[in-house]
Amino acid sequence: MSEIARTDRLVLRKFKREEAATVFEYRSDPEVARYQGWAPANSDAIAEYFDELTEREPATPGDWYQIAIALASSDLVVGDLAVQLQPHDERQAEIGVTLSREHQRQGFATEALHALLGFLFEECHLHRVIAMVDPRNLPSLALLKRLGMRQEGHLVESTWDKGEWTDDVMFAMLRREFERT
Repeated sequence: MSEIARTDRLVLRKFKREEAATVFEYRSDPEVARYQGWAPANSDAIAEYFDELTEREPATPGDWYQIAIALASSDLVVGDLAVQLQPHDERQAEIGVTLSREHQRQGFATEALHALLGFLFEECHLHRVIAMVDPRNLPSLALLKRLGMRQEGHLVESTWDKGEWTDDVMFAMLRREFERT
């Protein structure tokens, strides 16, 4: 399956190898990467990762899977979604989102994550989806609340990232909660 979901403005799909430079460009932007855990070394590393992804489906337990967020009108990649089905219970997943700076604040993250949640709950029949966010990342906190996810916890200095201990705020949603949105 190449296409995972479609909205009025976006297509969520597998990445193409030739999109590695675009992804490296926005993932290397310090403003975009500030709260991101995945910081690829170069576009070649991303291309190799995309080659690995062609052999897998997004709903494979264990490893993280990156999904392209592309504009439906032009197929231009504007960001990516991350999903990891939990290896200890594949009825649960963790998700994340990254958008290029020029495509932020246009509703794309909300639209893409809502479509991803639909895919995970309706197609993959998951029970629960979580997202972990650095509490200093105010736009992401607002995004998850807007999606109807509920805050379940605040983990203090739980992650070593970019040379410092950082907090994580956990948000979650159950399938029945998604069905009510």
